[in-house]
Amino acid sequence: MRFVHTADWQLGMTRRFLGAGRVGQAVGEAQARFAQARLDAVAALGRVAADEGAAFVVVCGDVFESNLVGPDVVGRACEALRSFTVPVLLLPGNHDPADAALVTRRADFARRCPPHVTVLDSPGVHEVAPGIEVVAAPWATKRPLSDLVGDRLRALEPAPDGVVRVLAGHGAVDVLSPDEHDPAVIRTDGCRAALADGRVHYVALGDRHSTWQLHGEPRIAYSGAPEVTSHEETDPGNVLVVDAGPDGASVRQVRVGRWAFAREDAMVDTDDDLAALDARLGGIAAPERTALRLAVEGTVTLRQRTRLDAIAEAHAPVFAALEVDAGAVVTRPDDADVEDLGLTGFAADAARELADAARDTADTEALDALALLHRLAVAR
Repeated sequence: MRFVHTADWQLGMTRRFLGAGRVGQAVGEAQARFAQARLDAVAALGRVAADEGAAFVVVCGDVFESNLVGPDVVGRACEALRSFTVPVLLLPGNHDPADAALVTRRADFARRCPPHVTVLDSPGVHEVAPGIEVVAAPWATKRPLSDLVGDRLRALEPAPDGVVRVLAGHGAVDVLSPDEHDPAVIRTDGCRAALADGRVHYVALGDRHSTWQLHGEPRIAYSGAPEVTSHEETDPGNVLVVDAGPDGASVRQVRVGRWAFAREDAMVDTDDDLAALDARLGGIAAPERTALRLAVEGTVTLRQRTRLDAIAEAHAPVFAALEVDAGAVVTRPDDADVEDLGLTGFAADAARELADAARDTADTEALDALALLHRLAVAR
């Protein structure tokens, strides 16, 4: 039996840093493109399910960013789901728990939801089709007091002959969680035992936004988010195509995401370094779908620091976001910096004194004053 495992769509998500360094309405424009990209990823995974001949798609929690998303987010989500040609199962997670405000119980969702979508808001066994069962472990609150996956597994008997059974859960597993005392942490030993005795044949998890499989047991896996959500993620943008049965399972990763949240470092000490950085930023593929955090370090003259700022300013408009951390860049003015100002007499003497103070005693006020003079001279 083949199905598609996905999770953490988080439709309605916003990212404040999108459009950083841009002007006018750029922040809103970048956010709108990011929101559309999440819907595009959903549509893409629907095509993967159709192309692969999947029996169903299971979304293991956090379909929506929260239960408070607006009707526009709900309506567009339902339109994206309408394009699917196979059953889609939606599990409530920590962002959209099955409490009184559950978004999938709202009238606007019910009115638009296509008939092939099922919400797994009640725990237990759900028959998808003859011979195919999904065991749901939905979140009913943002703070569960037990291992919801373990609770469901302990209540199961081995699957009947001829039935393939998938567990759909959400949350952190014990081998990854930083809080070993959290009662909601999913215990992997219990999952392994349920796989070994045939109570389930695959454990599909959500919550971790990077694709991950348990070492030595690939049948316990996180699909990751279908589109990137953070600079800290290591392998987002995927869905998993799973062939599962009583004798085991094979898992294939398929990429559907198109955005990148990247981190890069740069060392700048010379004009050649600055030229190389300029070319490097210009060579990044699809900058309109890239949020880049660039950390720069080195020692530069005042002219070179002005050039560094100009490079960042020139490239920022084409990126979804460009954040430059130049806190490790040391600026040391040289004689040419003073000469470039074109000053004479008393003003030239004052500029030289500022340059000496900034260079020899690291006087930040002197450097700021000299930098202001430099900007005014360049602007003339």
